[in-house]
Amino acid sequence: MAKRATISHQGWVLLHLIFEGTVFSGTGTGKQFIELPWIKQQIKEKLGFTPYSGTLNIHLTKLDTKKRKLLDAAEGFEVSQQAGYYPGVLFRASIDALACAVVVPMVPDYPNNVLEIIAPVYLRGKLGLTDGKTVTVAVTV
Repeated sequence: MAKRATISHQGWVLLHLIFEGTVFSGTGTGKQFIELPWIKQQIKEKLGFTPYSGTLNIHLTKLDTKKRKLLDAAEGFEVSQQAGYYPGVLFRASIDALACAVVVPMVPDYPNNVLEIIAPVYLRGKLGLTDGKTVTVAVTV
């Protein structure tokens, strides 16, 4: 069964899926994508923050890789595509009570054992993260 937590906020009950994985260095594609002005604008409008230029990559555990499929059916904030790009979906999230968001790229064959995290700050620096460190992410669905 999927690990989840519920939190009440202003009369609403929020469901959080809890994911665990290890930090790893990506290829820089997330950074290139986040730096696009139309992407930054949509993130600002939908999530209320301007993202740091880059993503924190998390390699999920085997159990959480299976759970990750639940995000495909969940309602998030869609990032509309422009010519030559695929759309994506954003979910509010937190790591150690620090607000962030999960980006789910709607790219064919995108690995389902990876979470890409964006935030208004440099997460590696703020949280002292290095490759191989274990991270727990609470994703609001």
